[in-house]
Amino acid sequence: MATQAPTIFSLQAPKDVSLTEIEAELTQIWQSYGITGEDGGLPAATRATTFTLVVYEPEETQYLLAATGFYNGPIDGILGPQTDAALREVQKKHDLAETGTSTPETLTVLREEYFKKQHSGPQGDNHGAAMGYTFSATSPTIADEIALRNPCRIIALCPIAGEDEGVKAQVSAYCPIQKQSSSTLVCCEYITLTGTVAALERVGGMIPALLIGGLPKFLWWKATPDAHNPLFKRLAAVCNNVIVDSCNFNTPEDDLLTLQELVETGVPLADLNWRRLAAWQELTAEAYDAPQRRVGLREIDRVTIDYEKGNPAQALLFLGWLASRLEWQAVSYSKESGDYDITRVRFLAQDQKQIEAELAGVPIADIGEIVGDLIALRLSSTNPQANCGTLICSETGGCMRMETHGGAQSAGLFQQVSSLSEQKAEVLLSQQVQRWGREALFEESLAVIATTLKLENR
Repeated sequence: MATQAPTIFSLQAPKDVSLTEIEAELTQIWQSYGITGEDGGLPAATRATTFTLVVYEPEETQYLLAATGFYNGPIDGILGPQTDAALREVQKKHDLAETGTSTPETLTVLREEYFKKQHSGPQGDNHGAAMGYTFSATSPTIADEIALRNPCRIIALCPIAGEDEGVKAQVSAYCPIQKQSSSTLVCCEYITLTGTVAALERVGGMIPALLIGGLPKFLWWKATPDAHNPLFKRLAAVCNNVIVDSCNFNTPEDDLLTLQELVETGVPLADLNWRRLAAWQELTAEAYDAPQRRVGLREIDRVTIDYEKGNPAQALLFLGWLASRLEWQAVSYSKESGDYDITRVRFLAQDQKQIEAELAGVPIADIGEIVGDLIALRLSSTNPQANCGTLICSETGGCMRMETHGGAQSAGLFQQVSSLSEQKAEVLLSQQVQRWGREALFEESLAVIATTLKLENR
């Protein structure tokens, strides 16, 4: 077996942002490789020939406040009154000067609290790692998954709090581990732009010029999507796909409504959290493949979905998918919070049959990396003769809880249990960039959920 050489990571010193300097630095990097193969020659570097990926990181202050439980507003980089109040709460807790601003001392204690939460166990969890967030703007964590398969250009936009001192640019080349016998390096060009939100918006017109013409262009927006954000609006208009991850939404219901508004304006959206539902959707469809079971679909009038408490986005998206496929119309929506977060939705089928759906946010002792992962779902009927009972779950405990719910078909459930591993954002992203454009099934499901959410308190 061939041995492997260490990963190559070439990094230039920070420079004031300039299109000509960025391109010059990239050219210099490729010309400066002093690597020789077995024949003594330089390996060819395959560079940026597949697509451009623009990654907008969340502003560190708001993300840390949200991840440590001090802030529950949108992660939009705007340090307004809600963020001010959250910062003062942190500062008061840690006996710091209560300025309401993101001081170095405040960031230090927030980082400490954040990293404590990364350790799974009684004192914390590791779900914050799902964001793929790092405090080093030059860390190649995103490129690591993608560059294994594709030579591309990644442009990372990293907003920071503090005084507007312009936008700084760092340029690097990231080439994953390769076999020594290989004569070609597959590399990512990595351009990092750092500055305040206002500064990044100010140079927004320059960013499209960094996108490689003639190749697909993707925008991974890791903050709260906002149609009124000038930078988001500018980049969404020139990219083939705008990628979000609703598992990281801090206000999930409101943010799902925002996604629907973006779809209505023609933005080609993709949600990595939607991709996590693929196995659940496939198992559900398979459960009704048999002719006698397919007939039973019309008898379903009870839907119960359990998910890890903290974010109902997956549960809502699955319910939207199911309702869109079976042509159910939502007529009421209500929520109640407590030890369990309970959401109840009533639908009407085409034949005016009433369907009752319950989504339960279940408290979990050891939260996984993906906030709001589905645990189990149960489809059943109040008709004891119906052949439609289906139970799908990701763990034995989930099945046991579903079976205790009771119901007309509890003794004769059709069970399909599958082990569904968590899927990290970077892995799903590497799959998502193989396709682009609008996703009809996702958009139809999102439309159902948006209509449902608007029924609250009616």
